[in-house]
Amino acid sequence: MKIILLGYMASGKSTIGKEVSKKLYMNFIDLDDYISEQEKMSVLEIFKIKGEIYFRRIENTYLKEILNSEGNFVLSLGGGTPCYANNMELIKNSEAKSVYIKASINTLVARLINEKSKRPLVASLDNEKITEFVAKHLFERRFFYEQADITLSIDKKTIEEIVTEIRIALH
Repeated sequence: MKIILLGYMASGKSTIGKEVSKKLYMNFIDLDDYISEQEKMSVLEIFKIKGEIYFRRIENTYLKEILNSEGNFVLSLGGGTPCYANNMELIKNSEAKSVYIKASINTLVARLINEKSKRPLVASLDNEKITEFVAKHLFERRFFYEQADITLSIDKKTIEEIVTEIRIALH
């Protein structure tokens, strides 16, 4: 089984993915970490040095590579991955099951304010501006996210509850 977790940044894709992979005895792959390993630089450095267009191109290449690989895995995508380079079509046409980890704007904003230093897209924004930024971004990306096989709302749920819901939804 191949499971792909998608959703907005700070929705918990990596945290949830690690737990799901443990429970199902599968490999966990974080696409951003995979790209960093392959490119020998962080995603932030790739964006700064080579630009977003370069990043989106290699993101598509590595996504194909992972989707075409043998074996079972849980793959956590970057927040923008489904929205570029026909990536959502690749996912839908693969044998993988996709899960949209859906969080409310309030949940996302609260998490992003806490993680601002680790989030280049919002690091320079005043806290008051983050809500507007997230709302606009989510509006643009929702079309792609909602094409996932499964949509799971995660507000006010524990990691355990979310992992259990994913396991139930997949069977």
